[in-house]
Amino acid sequence: MTTKGPSRKQVIIPMSRENTNSFMKSSSLHVANMNRLLHNAKSDILTNYIHADHIGITIVTNKVSQQLDMAIINNYVKSLNNINSL
Repeated sequence: MTTKGPSRKQVIIPMSRENTNSFMKSSSLHVANMNRLLHNAKSDILTNYIHADHIGITIVTNKVSQQLDMAIINNYVKSLNNINSL
Protein backbone atom coordinates (compact mmCIF):
# COMPACT_ATOMS: atom_id res chain seq x y z
CA MET A 1 0.00 0.00 0.00
CA THR A 2 1.31 3.43 -0.87
CA THR A 3 0.28 6.88 0.29
CA LYS A 4 0.87 10.27 -1.29
CA GLY A 5 1.76 12.04 1.92
CA PRO A 6 2.05 11.61 5.66
CA SER A 7 -0.95 9.98 7.28
CA ARG A 8 -1.01 12.50 10.14
CA LYS A 9 -1.93 9.72 12.51
CA GLN A 10 1.12 10.62 14.56
CA VAL A 11 1.69 13.53 16.90
CA ILE A 12 5.43 14.10 17.35
CA ILE A 13 6.46 15.99 20.47
CA PRO A 14 10.18 16.82 20.71
CA MET A 15 11.69 16.59 24.18
CA SER A 16 14.97 15.78 25.88
CA ARG A 17 16.07 12.25 26.74
CA GLU A 18 15.48 12.80 30.48
CA ASN A 19 11.94 14.02 29.88
CA THR A 20 11.27 11.14 27.50
CA ASN A 21 12.42 8.60 30.07
CA SER A 22 10.28 10.08 32.84
CA PHE A 23 7.27 10.33 30.51
CA MET A 24 7.57 6.73 29.31
CA LYS A 25 7.65 5.32 32.85
CA SER A 26 3.89 5.76 33.04
CA SER A 27 2.97 5.81 29.36
CA SER A 28 -0.12 3.63 29.80
CA LEU A 29 -1.49 6.14 32.31
CA HIS A 30 -0.79 8.96 29.85
CA VAL A 31 -2.62 7.12 27.05
CA ALA A 32 -5.68 6.70 29.30
CA ASN A 33 -5.60 10.35 30.39
CA MET A 34 -5.26 11.62 26.80
CA ASN A 35 -8.14 9.41 25.68
CA ARG A 36 -10.29 10.77 28.52
CA LEU A 37 -9.49 14.36 27.56
CA LEU A 38 -10.22 13.69 23.89
CA HIS A 39 -13.49 11.97 24.79
CA ASN A 40 -14.52 14.91 27.00
CA ALA A 41 -13.87 17.24 24.05
CA LYS A 42 -16.28 15.11 21.97
CA SER A 43 -13.49 13.99 19.64
CA ASP A 44 -13.58 10.66 17.84
CA ILE A 45 -9.78 10.40 18.02
CA LEU A 46 -8.20 7.88 20.38
CA THR A 47 -4.57 7.49 21.35
CA ASN A 48 -3.37 3.98 20.48
CA TYR A 49 0.13 4.01 21.93
CA ILE A 50 3.18 6.16 22.64
CA HIS A 51 6.60 5.47 21.14
CA ALA A 52 9.89 6.99 22.32
CA ASP A 53 12.75 7.72 19.95
CA HIS A 54 15.82 9.98 19.78
CA ILE A 55 13.76 13.09 18.93
CA GLY A 56 11.18 12.78 21.70
CA ILE A 57 7.87 10.92 21.77
CA THR A 58 5.49 9.93 19.02
CA ILE A 59 1.82 9.54 19.91
CA VAL A 60 -0.04 7.32 17.45
CA THR A 61 -3.78 7.86 17.05
CA ASN A 62 -6.52 5.78 15.44
CA LYS A 63 -7.52 8.44 12.87
CA VAL A 64 -6.08 11.56 11.33
CA SER A 65 -6.05 14.14 14.09
CA GLN A 66 -7.36 17.67 13.67
CA GLN A 67 -5.67 20.80 15.01
CA LEU A 68 -7.88 20.83 18.13
CA ASP A 69 -6.97 17.21 18.93
CA MET A 70 -3.28 17.96 18.61
CA ALA A 71 -3.68 21.01 20.85
CA ILE A 72 -5.36 18.87 23.53
CA ILE A 73 -2.50 16.36 23.42
CA ASN A 74 0.20 19.08 23.48
CA ASN A 75 -1.45 20.88 26.39
CA TYR A 76 -1.65 17.62 28.34
CA VAL A 77 2.06 16.91 27.87
CA LYS A 78 3.04 20.49 28.76
CA SER A 79 0.94 20.41 31.94
CA LEU A 80 2.67 17.36 33.44
CA ASN A 81 4.62 17.97 36.63
CA ASN A 82 7.44 15.51 35.90
CA ILE A 83 8.37 17.20 32.59
CA ASN A 84 11.06 19.87 32.77
CA SER A 85 10.00 22.65 30.39
CA LEU A 86 13.49 24.13 30.20
